[in-house]
Amino acid sequence: MAYVISDSCVSCGACAGECPVGAISEGDGQYVIDADSCIDCGTCAGTCPTGAISEG
Repeated sequence: MAYVISDSCVSCGACAGECPVGAISEGDGQYVIDADSCIDCGTCAGTCPTGAISEG
């Protein structure tokens, strides 16, 4: 199951730069993860300073 970004996202962009497949992009007000591209590696969750990313 793909990772998801909650409303705790502060749009810092740290996760986008760490995603090995480029599945994270800036959305409307916060970053979003493309579920079809996400490979469930968890790299983004370990990078998020607010803990806004979790397995969906």
